[in-house]
Amino acid sequence: MKINVGFTDRLIRTMLGLALLSLLLTPGNARWFGLLGLIPLATAVVGMCPLYRLLGVDTRGRKAR
Repeated sequence: MKINVGFTDRLIRTMLGLALLSLLLTPGNARWFGLLGLIPLATAVVGMCPLYRLLGVDTRGRKAR
């Protein structure tokens, strides 16, 4: 598994994932969209995004390559 998500990208994914997960606390049907927050959180923790891999994107810095 090749890491293709840089530090800034991981930080943004973590914040987005936590924001989406906070929807689980709201009443109504919108709370189920909160489960989508697991996707950016998982890719931030693992450091690999399958979509980036398909598109050939790598957000790590030059020194990390």
